[in-house]
Amino acid sequence: QVQLVESGGGAVQAGDSLRLSCAASGRTFSNRIMGWFRQAPGKEREFVGGISTDGRTTANADSVKGRFTISRDNAKNTVYLQMNSLKPADTAVYYCAARGGLYIRRGRDEYDYWGQGTQVTVSS
Repeated sequence: QVQLVESGGGAVQAGDSLRLSCAASGRTFSNRIMGWFRQAPGKEREFVGGISTDGRTTANADSVKGRFTISRDNAKNTVYLQMNSLKPADTAVYYCAARGGLYIRRGRDEYDYWGQGTQVTVSS
C-alpha cells in the first residue's frame, strides 16, 4: 500500500510560480513511477508529467513543457512539481499518483495509487 498526500496548492496570479509536493508513505516509494495529473471543472483528469524511479527520466504534457518540472527525492519519499509561468488554463485540482513497472505512462488507468488532490487557482 502507498498513501500519497499532496500539498502546496493555492491561489496565484498569472505568471507566478508554485511548487507542489507529494509525500508518500511506505517503503516502496523508490520503486514507483510517479505521475502528476490535473482535473479542471467539467474536464477529464489529464496527465501533466511523470518521473522514473531514479529521477533521471521525466515526461511532460505538451501544454506544460518548458514551464513545469518534476523531480523527486527518494530519501524523503517525496515528488515535486515546480510550476512556473502559470496561466489561468492551469487552474485545476492537481493529483499525484504512483504505479509499479519500469516506464512512465500517461493514462490515468495505469496508476494504482492516488492522492486526494490539491487545488491550484490562477487568476489573470
